[in-house]
Amino acid sequence: MNKPLPSPEEAIGILTENGCDPLVVRHCLAVAELAVSIARKCAESGIDVDIQLIHIGALLHDIGRSKTHSVHHAVVGADIARSLNLPAPVVSIIERHVGAGITSEEASELGWPKKSYMPETLEEKIVTYADKRIENADIVPVERTVERLRDELGADHPGAARLLNLHKEISGLCRESKE
Repeated sequence: MNKPLPSPEEAIGILTENGCDPLVVRHCLAVAELAVSIARKCAESGIDVDIQLIHIGALLHDIGRSKTHSVHHAVVGADIARSLNLPAPVVSIIERHVGAGITSEEASELGWPKKSYMPETLEEKIVTYADKRIENADIVPVERTVERLRDELGADHPGAARLLNLHKEISGLCRESKE
């Protein structure tokens, strides 16, 4: 049986107890702040969204960086979260936050279990989006992250287009600034 959601203080404790660098913790705090802000805009627009889940999921999204700073931190982090019996929705946020999602084919190429790592729920999408808008602990324009993805993955990689689509979806639903 999964535990209830940890409190924000417990989530920070989980990060530090698992060996996350203070810079990773700082990044997670910044992502959580932006994600909660976006979620509140959604709620104000009448959209049903679990703000507490978003807060905790955003705080814990990079727990896998306690073991690796590669793209594999999502799968590693999900394994850590499962070992701690964290709620399944938190595990899903951790597992699906990389890029703007990873298809089952891309996962297979990375050596991950072949399944979709695309954010599905609104909560997963908001944390994924907020993570892409935070560089270190600073909010950056989505276009900057899109450019970085194109530089890192290649101009024709679908990750950049996925991020732009996620930006449009979140902006439309939650009245997030288009800047």
